Amino acid sequence: MEKIIAVMPKHAVLFRLILALLLAGAGLSASADFAEGDAAYKKGDYATALREMQLLAEQGVAKAQYNLGVMYSQGEGVLQDYEMAVQWYRRAAEQGYATAQFNLGVMYAKGQGVPQDDKAAVQWFRRAAEQGYATAQFNLGVSYAQGLGVLQDYKAAVQWYRRAAEQGNATAQSNLGLSYAQGQGVPKDYVHAHMWTNISASEGNKIAVKLRNRVEKEMTPSQIAEAQKLARECVRKAYRNC
Repeated sequence: MEKIIAVMPKHAVLFRLILALLLAGAGLSASADFAEGDAAYKKGDYATALREMQLLAEQGVAKAQYNLGVMYSQGEGVLQDYEMAVQWYRRAAEQGYATAQFNLGVMYAKGQGVPQDDKAAVQWFRRAAEQGYATAQFNLGVSYAQGLGVLQDYKAAVQWYRRAAEQGNATAQSNLGLSYAQGQGVPKDYVHAHMWTNISASEGNKIAVKLRNRVEKEMTPSQIAEAQKLARECVRKAYRNC
C-alpha cells in the first residue's frame, strides 16, 4: 500500500512556531516574576511580594497560589485571613502541589478557615504523602495511631512513620522508635526502639533523647551495643532498609 504523507502548510508551521515562542516567553516571564516576588518576600518586602504573587496566582501558577496562602495564613503584607489562605491553598492543592495539600490538611485539622474535619485533613495529608512529602507522611502516621479521621491502625501508622523516617524526618524516627518500644504495629523490640530514637536524638530531637534513655533502662549492655551498631549502619545507608 502506498504511504501517504501529510504536508503541513507553511503558514500553519509558522503559526505554531510563533505560538511556541510566545508560550516559552510567557513561561520565562512568569519565572522571572516569581523570582522577584520570592526575593522580595525573603527581604521582608511583603508589598512587592504580594503584588507579584497575586498576579501569578491569578494566572494559575501553583507555587504562587501556595505562597499567597502562606501570606494570608501568617498575615504578611495582608490582614491575617484563614479563609483566604484556605482558598489559595486549595487552588494550588488541586493542581497537585504537595506542600499546599499538606497545609490544607493542617487547616482542616485545626479548623482554621474551614470547619474542623479530621477526615478531610487525612484526605489531604494522604495526597501529599503519596507524593513523598515527608511531613505529610508523618502526620498521616499520627492520624492512624490516634484514630483521627480514620480507624485506629497501628500497623498503618508504622508504615507511614517509616516512610517519613527513611527520608530523615526526625520526629517520625522518634515515633517509629516509640512504636517499637510499645509494640504497637510492630513486635516489641527495644533494640530497634533504641536505634531509631538514637538516630532522632542525634538530629536534635529532645523528646527522642528522653525516649532513648528510658528504653535503655530496659536493655542489657549487649543490646545497647547492638542498637548503637545498627544506628551507625542505618545512618550510613541513609536510613533505608534499617
